[in-house]
Amino acid sequence: MTASLPQTPSFRLDGKRCIVTGAGRGIGLAAGAALADAGALVTLVARTAAEIEAAAARIGRNAIAATLDVSDLAAVSAFFESREPFHVLVNNAGTNRPMPMWDVSEADYDAVLSLNLKSAFFVAQASARRMIETQTAGSLIHMGSQMGHVGGPNRSLYCASKWGLEGMNKAFALDLAQHGIRSNTIAPTFIETPLTRPMFEDEGFTANVLARIKLGRIGKVEDLMGAVLFLATDASALVTGTSLVVDGGWTAD
Repeated sequence: MTASLPQTPSFRLDGKRCIVTGAGRGIGLAAGAALADAGALVTLVARTAAEIEAAAARIGRNAIAATLDVSDLAAVSAFFESREPFHVLVNNAGTNRPMPMWDVSEADYDAVLSLNLKSAFFVAQASARRMIETQTAGSLIHMGSQMGHVGGPNRSLYCASKWGLEGMNKAFALDLAQHGIRSNTIAPTFIETPLTRPMFEDEGFTANVLARIKLGRIGKVEDLMGAVLFLATDASALVTGTSLVVDGGWTAD
């Protein structure tokens, strides 16, 4: 008798509900498009109504827009409590204020750490609570950075937030495993987006970045879409508490 051939796990998300924060443009919009292409019903979240509605229109029938300021923790809690549980969260909202550490003010610190770490924590908490309450298994995906694995000049605030995200993620994975909820990060290198594009107008900066990315090019949002799908689907059913580093070899050196 011939043993049955192993079946490749599905990369489809038909019938699944997914949510992406910071989804109006750039990485968040690409993540939403990837999930929708895989058959999921995707809720795109941002604090600017016009931007997020335009994003949902670009993706089409599998996407709906929701206006939410993820720094408003009471609003975050109410948002998740009022909806069916999501199977997948892409925790993507974030910011950056590059500067030497000696120039950082308390206001700078609060702006970056509050959004990148505090808001990410409580968005994940609200999503997970609803999943646990309804016995919904799923996947939390936090958008980290290679700067959560290494340091960088003028990146003290960003590194602090992204290293914190990595530790948070590992602890989440341990807490949530018993509920069938996985937690992982994606850690990209420099990705060309509307936010980062002005940085690459500096030839010296771009040359330095390209010297560190061993594959020899700046990342594109498309480079992250497969990573999002992998961590969202049954293809990664045994993956939790880790970081998928998409950095073209930056951290391998």
